[in-house]
Amino acid sequence: MAIISADANETIALIGARKARSNLTKARIRWVIAVLVAVFLVVCGRLVQLGYVDTDTTIEGQTRDLISATRPPILDRNGMEMAVDIRVPSLFAEPRRIIDVDEAVEKIRTVLPDLDRNWLRNRLEGDKGFVWIKRELTPAIEEKIMRLGIPGLDFLTESKRFYPGGSEASHILGAVNIDNQGIAGIERSMDKEDVALLQSIGLARGQALAPVNLSIDLRVQHAMHDQLADALVRYQAVAAAGAIMDIHTGEVIAMVSLPDFDPNDPSTALVEGRMNRITSGKFELGSTFKTIAFAAALDSGSVRIGDSFDARFGVRFGRFTIDDFHGKHRILSVPEIYKYSSNIGTIKMMQAMGKDNYRAFLTRLGFDDPLVTELPERTTTNVPKTFSEIVAATASFGHGLSITPMHMLAAYAALANGGNYITPTFYRRTPEEAQALYRRVVSPQTSAEIRSLMRLNALEGSGTRMNKLSDGYRVGGKTGTAEKVVNGRYVTNGLNLNVFASVFPLDAPEYAMIVLVDEPKRENAQSGDTAGWNAGEATGRIVARIAPMLGIAPNFDNSIDDRLVPNSMR
Repeated sequence: MAIISADANETIALIGARKARSNLTKARIRWVIAVLVAVFLVVCGRLVQLGYVDTDTTIEGQTRDLISATRPPILDRNGMEMAVDIRVPSLFAEPRRIIDVDEAVEKIRTVLPDLDRNWLRNRLEGDKGFVWIKRELTPAIEEKIMRLGIPGLDFLTESKRFYPGGSEASHILGAVNIDNQGIAGIERSMDKEDVALLQSIGLARGQALAPVNLSIDLRVQHAMHDQLADALVRYQAVAAAGAIMDIHTGEVIAMVSLPDFDPNDPSTALVEGRMNRITSGKFELGSTFKTIAFAAALDSGSVRIGDSFDARFGVRFGRFTIDDFHGKHRILSVPEIYKYSSNIGTIKMMQAMGKDNYRAFLTRLGFDDPLVTELPERTTTNVPKTFSEIVAATASFGHGLSITPMHMLAAYAALANGGNYITPTFYRRTPEEAQALYRRVVSPQTSAEIRSLMRLNALEGSGTRMNKLSDGYRVGGKTGTAEKVVNGRYVTNGLNLNVFASVFPLDAPEYAMIVLVDEPKRENAQSGDTAGWNAGEATGRIVARIAPMLGIAPNFDNSIDDRLVPNSMR
């Protein structure tokens, strides 16, 4: 608005127009500021919102860190590779980028004809950002797929577990699934410890992890696998298994269970009969149990090595009579009872110490509980909590109770090493570490007497065929020919589980071994089918091959056996 002065010489000032422009400018500035503040608030709000949104970084349920994570190599005790990681390409697709699904399906099947057409079409349709097409391919397949030039296909490099020895140590190593996660054996055990943690937090992706050293000696493992495979054929058996253990440290040197599986193809583990018979199978182990009963009786002080027992007649329990398989039917000394595997004599020794004391001794040896090693494959035992007179009698020679072969192996190790129980392990363990874990179960004198009895059985009893095949290595042990239980009843048509439990060299004992041959047949018309003819012979062949590998030299000096006899037996 203009203001006009009454005096014509006075200056006319347009104060109202300037003020109006000033007000308009201020208003515009306020609007601009308001808009900027609004934009700023919207941006801040969006940022806060995004901060609360969980971004899906998984690939079909698995994180990228887990899929591409590595695993530590597994080595034997001498540094030989048992399991390693290799890098392999895996084919994936981004369906929303596929232009012509039908064309892509046909082209992919020219390289991967085993893929089902309908399945593949379903995978490529839709707007997903990621779907697996086929994992763990070869570089040659990768190259062929790349040449197809299909948009929306790409490769992710994954870690694939590879076992150079194939099936030879399958029940020790176990296997991993397609996501490189342990599903059995040591592989699963490692995941339970720290490998899975490293993978989940991404520290195992593209990193070289420190190798894991097992107690296994691959040379011994190969020899045992080879000889047990031979036993399967030679004796037409349905299964065979064995394990060897350092009696001072508890380290498992080898373990084989046949039939086995190829960990490079984990699905083969699902075939019936591929179970780990050493740690997850429980069996009646027959007369190998007599060594346990002898140790219990001698260590109790109720029976002395120089005692004798009347084995002329069977032992009656009501209307049942327990007799000997090859009865001498005379008075037998304690060493003779062991050598002739007399059921009658063993029962009377057990009765001399008392059934409750015998039952307590089985608890002392850990037979009540699952034997916990690093392997997740384990099972409970079947040992009656209390013994009646007849149950105690049959249990003294191995009937009516079931344990795993690993239980028996650990027990033989303790009875031979001076009397100290040590839990088996599949990892390295120093003598000092082992001694800290020792649990005394029998006296050194009882241990010496048991060693002498085992050697006596090899020289004059059921172990003579084993001893002939392993001559010079001073092996001792006990056979067990156990009738199998079918539908709750013992069968007597030759369906036996034959066992040989042993220790060598007995002049300086180092190793315990157990060998099983399931349902063996006679090798020829002149041979027998009890344990000495198959499990015993297999033991002899294994010792003859592995003893030199373990640094044990043959010694044919007969005076060594004389020196094994303790003063209490002279």
